[in-house]
Amino acid sequence: FGSSFMFNFQRVAPKMQLPPTATQPYIRGTVHRFHGGSGVDQFLPVSLGSNLGSTGSSFGSLAFGSFVPLSTGLLLGALSAEAGRRRVATLTARRCAAGAVGVDAGTKLAPSVVTDGAAPLVGFYDVVRSTQAPALDFTSVAALGTSKGPAGGSRVWIRARLATVRVKGKSTFIVLRQNSLYTVQAVKFKSAEDGDESAATIAKFFKTLPLESVIDLCGITAEADVSGCTQSTVELQIERAYCVSEASSVLPFLLADAQRSDRAIEESLSTDRPFVRVLPDLRLDNRWLDIRVPAHNSILRIQAAVCRIFRAALERKGFIEIHSPKLIAGESEGGAEVFRTDYFGKVATLAQSPQLYKQMAISADLPGVFEVGPVFRAEKSNTSRHLCEFTGLDLEMPIDWHYREVIEVVHETLKAIQEGLESECADVLVIIRDMYPSEPPVISAEPLVIDWPEAMTMLKEHGIERDRMADLSTEEERTLGSLVRQKFGADLFFLDRYPSGVRPFYTMLCEDDPLYSNSYDCILRGQEIGSGAQRCHDPALLEARCAELGVPTAPLKSYIDSFRHGVPPHGGVGLGLERIVQLYLGLDNIRKASMFTRDPSRLSP
Repeated sequence: FGSSFMFNFQRVAPKMQLPPTATQPYIRGTVHRFHGGSGVDQFLPVSLGSNLGSTGSSFGSLAFGSFVPLSTGLLLGALSAEAGRRRVATLTARRCAAGAVGVDAGTKLAPSVVTDGAAPLVGFYDVVRSTQAPALDFTSVAALGTSKGPAGGSRVWIRARLATVRVKGKSTFIVLRQNSLYTVQAVKFKSAEDGDESAATIAKFFKTLPLESVIDLCGITAEADVSGCTQSTVELQIERAYCVSEASSVLPFLLADAQRSDRAIEESLSTDRPFVRVLPDLRLDNRWLDIRVPAHNSILRIQAAVCRIFRAALERKGFIEIHSPKLIAGESEGGAEVFRTDYFGKVATLAQSPQLYKQMAISADLPGVFEVGPVFRAEKSNTSRHLCEFTGLDLEMPIDWHYREVIEVVHETLKAIQEGLESECADVLVIIRDMYPSEPPVISAEPLVIDWPEAMTMLKEHGIERDRMADLSTEEERTLGSLVRQKFGADLFFLDRYPSGVRPFYTMLCEDDPLYSNSYDCILRGQEIGSGAQRCHDPALLEARCAELGVPTAPLKSYIDSFRHGVPPHGGVGLGLERIVQLYLGLDNIRKASMFTRDPSRLSP
């Protein structure tokens, strides 16, 4: 009570008006909960940031999921982002000056000296620039505690990320994470042999080393029971540790928060310790960090597996992989939804699909072709299932008499993908389904084909009145998928004989009724994953169709000429990789199935 301060306290309330970035609002309140941080300071999770409005980043170091040291008491002053970084740097410098690190923080070690018995127990490497190669044989974390790994009592070197730290006095417990999926515990206890000096040095080192730093650790394998790590039967007894790459002291969000399921977060809201929810845009802004989340890392592994199985299934059938141009003179799908760019004074577009070129490949007498490559769509659709750039899984093949031959190949390929994922990727599917619960989709033994008129009847009987010749809306598509699942017990089906008015110029019309076409959509769990058709391979029919739709034929001259020189009847399909992964795993947003999202509002990272 001896003095007063001119603090202007800010009241915390839902959707409160935020102060300007340059100001320093102060908040007085009860500490909701603490995080253990890296062992020196306690950290207050500013989960209230998610209640402050859409521009919570104005609080800088108090942005969503950020943490600030409470080393000066419970009067919390929110700083700008730059001021927050300066504050963290100041605190770190003070700790170093006080000897908290245990070694000279400014001294860098040459990696070649760490095998020397006189080398310090802990330290920071100089920048690795491919000039030194110390004789270290690293062991994979995944191999520890397995028949393929080193025996108990072996000395091993591990390079991994620092996932968690807990220091009790001079005892240190850390968890190392490697390749996102594999974790092992490492420990250091007091030892009378050296008067606890090594334990104290290692404890001080890890107290101030930021989480997510990359380290080299030397330790002795020992049998243990560790329920919180993937390597649950082994731990490492720390002998020495060196920082290879130090992470920032303040991360955009903590991995512990980012890897919780929605269910766990919702259940925590009724407790006195609700979990922090990491918002989608913050994840996408720092996608490299988000992909370290085991489930998100596993999703990309599933994506890679889908491509691998797609290739293998078609190669077994004699298909040839092609790589078509992505800069083209015309429009592969027609319409205005293309990205245009200058091409040495000419207008070029980014390919909406490899459609024209895979058809020309059939004219070139390739026995059947497929491609895995980028596809560009200038659709201003900010939905949970659209991207402006995605990866296409395309195939094209000659047919004998009917395009149902193509449907059979597509179905067999998708069935192979399902069987391959469930058998070859069972371990990563468990990780994904723990965070995003789902069941494997049901795919029938034979293709389930539903003609358009039958589908319209099913919707009408369900109470949906619609224009029978208009394309399906997203909700109508989902409803139809639900009805098909109820009636036929399958999640994958082919919606056949689409109205010709909603199909591209190269689609062959039905001979018995030109209002319909020899085309289909592949629908998985009530959403389209691709479209296919018999192609119009007759030049006269193709030119007549272009004239009817107002599609200029001049940019298509080479394409049409390839048919003038003789081409077998053919058909194919274009599938979307990210859409397949999203729906197979039951994800609520396609952005979770894309490594770096490209949508109408996001061009970076």
